[in-house]
Amino acid sequence: MKPVENPTKRTAHNREETFHLSVQGRNLEVRRIPGENLPELVFLHEGLGSVSHWKDFPARIAASTRCPVTVYSRYGSGNSDVLAEARTVSYMHDEALRTLPDLLSQLHIQNPILIGHSDGASIALIHAGAHDRLRGLILLAPHVFVEDLSVASIAAAKTSFETTNLPQKLARHHRDAARTFWGWNNIWLHPDFRRWNIEEYLPRIACPILAIQGLDDQYGTMAQVEAIARQSGGSVEILKLAECRHSPQRDQPDAVQEAITKFVRGR
Repeated sequence: MKPVENPTKRTAHNREETFHLSVQGRNLEVRRIPGENLPELVFLHEGLGSVSHWKDFPARIAASTRCPVTVYSRYGSGNSDVLAEARTVSYMHDEALRTLPDLLSQLHIQNPILIGHSDGASIALIHAGAHDRLRGLILLAPHVFVEDLSVASIAAAKTSFETTNLPQKLARHHRDAARTFWGWNNIWLHPDFRRWNIEEYLPRIACPILAIQGLDDQYGTMAQVEAIARQSGGSVEILKLAECRHSPQRDQPDAVQEAITKFVRGR
């Protein structure tokens, strides 16, 4: 599918649009929801996420904040180009420092609030630590270092992919579910990935942060958001949610929507 010539026109007539955009030589699936207010909210999905995997959550946030929203599927996910090679330990850095700046520039998005989930939250943190043009960060179940719990749960996901209907479930959201899954799973279980750590970026972050963490998260503990609060150069608000696992926007959607709306209105 050809990239759009002028993506900014896509939201000019109050129409939600989904299209493909060439970013860093790859076609990425992009969804834009128009809004009345600034800043623009840019959603960054989890390791196995995509535009469709967010379901109606971005639309709900667009409606409650009245802000324009951009959601995209990273390379290897959703209806973006299929992953053609193994991921490296630096894949989140590459996304944060190369792909995301290119995408924001092409879409003429300035001073956004990034809303990241899991891998997407880590990408948002790296980007924020390298750029000072953000209005804020909203982090859902972020990772800043690798925990034993994370590795154990990702190993369990490998077993689920091999023995359950997980491939069929993921196929609803990805052009090639197997490539998407193994691209994520293999690198997180690689021995070199145990040293992955992005805490060095935290003191460089000046914008306000809302960090949301489920107390029952199977992929990370409160140590992640506590490290962000302790080391970030900007203000950090933490929302701890009971009866909530790794996807706060699914397990506690109303509480998450309320917190995000309040945070965005304060910017």
